[in-house]
Amino acid sequence: MEALRSALQPLQPITRNLPAPIRDLGVSIIGDACYKTLILDLDPTDTECLKLGISKGLGIGIIAASSIVKVPQIVKLVRSKSASGISFLSYLLETSSYLISLAYNFRNGFPFSTYGETALIMGQNVVITILVLNYSGRASMAALFVAALATSVAALFSSAVVDMQTLSYLQAGAGVLGVASKVPQIAAIFQEGGTGQLSAFTVFNYLAGSLSRIFTTLQEVDDKLILYGFIAGFALNCVLAAQMVYYWNAPSAKARGKRKEVPIAGNAGSSGSDGSSTARPKSKGPTTRRRG
Repeated sequence: MEALRSALQPLQPITRNLPAPIRDLGVSIIGDACYKTLILDLDPTDTECLKLGISKGLGIGIIAASSIVKVPQIVKLVRSKSASGISFLSYLLETSSYLISLAYNFRNGFPFSTYGETALIMGQNVVITILVLNYSGRASMAALFVAALATSVAALFSSAVVDMQTLSYLQAGAGVLGVASKVPQIAAIFQEGGTGQLSAFTVFNYLAGSLSRIFTTLQEVDDKLILYGFIAGFALNCVLAAQMVYYWNAPSAKARGKRKEVPIAGNAGSSGSDGSSTARPKSKGPTTRRRG
């Protein structure tokens, strides 16, 4: 660490003269003391400040990645106009879990960097759930889902409707919902014998994000309910990632059905009494051209 610290010292004239908006942003993220240690003094030997800096960096990275984490999934659904391999129940449970966790974190005043992705992913989940219902021929259920979601948002974010004690119980249940939401998707992949329209980018991004969230929660949030939820979620995300790798080149059920309908080439040819083909080369007909 001392060698790294010495190597970083020539950069001090830059870090000590950063523009005011950047300096204020850095202070708001890691605080005055750690900003002075890590940015102004370029001292990575302070373990506590270093852990906080890594945690904040991971949190911001997760939030940034979560803004597009399910966009590939949405694009695949829109292009294929098929919900094959996508479990509606899985998305319903996950959206419910995220909504409760978002309300719980917000009303407890936890740092936004520790839960910000929840709001972004939940919004994308709503879009995917509506698409899955539409492509499954259940458009009326999509309208009912949106109405129920709006009512739940109004109730969970209002202390007059749901008090903090009740919200704590709901958060414990949200951890179970978050874990349970992975089970229908795992089962759907197993039954389909392939991942269908499930996006690999989404699956592996979830895996990396849940692992990072275990670290950021340990560093910044003293709440076992949230921590255990992330640990359980990471374990099941590992199963989903393993399925994605195992079924990587497996054709979808739709593709397998089309493959069975393709006629065997060569049946149109003539066959002899023994079943063998007796194709003969065409002989030239007599010419009618005058000679001489």
